Amino acid sequence: MKENSITERLYNGIIKENPTFVMMLGMCPTLAVTTSCINGIGMGLTTTVVLALSNLIISLLRKFIPDGVRVPAFIVVVASFVTLVQFMLEAYLPSLNESLGIYIPLIVVNCIILGRAESYASKNPPVASLFDGIGMGLGFTMALAILGAVREIIGSGAIFGFQFWDSPIGIFALPPGAFIVLGGLVIIQNKMKLRSGKTPKEKSCDGNCQSCMEKCEEINAEGGK
Repeated sequence: MKENSITERLYNGIIKENPTFVMMLGMCPTLAVTTSCINGIGMGLTTTVVLALSNLIISLLRKFIPDGVRVPAFIVVVASFVTLVQFMLEAYLPSLNESLGIYIPLIVVNCIILGRAESYASKNPPVASLFDGIGMGLGFTMALAILGAVREIIGSGAIFGFQFWDSPIGIFALPPGAFIVLGGLVIIQNKMKLRSGKTPKEKSCDGNCQSCMEKCEEINAEGGK
């Protein structure tokens, strides 16, 4: 696999097809666990590990899985990795495991993981699928971390134990606050995309309308052949 393909897979997951800000997938954990930045990072990295490993195994087995049992087979693979990750969290990060709660087992039916398994891993080589999973997972982690950080700073006035201000806006620590912050971040991203889309300079008019008409006629004539 070429280096530019690896870079493309990572860029695709983090920026171009970010699962949260662009594709709007995985909204259940996105809105539920982002009461703090550390919870967002923990959920994102957990999903990244499961996504990368499941993409890799599904890609390796893609020629052996019958089409009739494709989705159940994907779920078995994903569930196996989710169970292993949950055991690891229980052993080494019990506080994070308790904070994320039921949302760790629910990774099994996360539409991001099943969607990438169906649309990419089942149709592409293992290395490409692995980096596709890493890119999508990092994009998901970045989105959850940003969302959690904004909610924590505004809703509680602190982040990572550091107090910033003494007049927090409590609604941002509640479920409605997740919708407000997510909507605001999506708006900001769309504004940035619109601005970047205007960067290429369009060819200015030189005032020669007859020349433009002749070119249009030539294009139309070639298209009709």
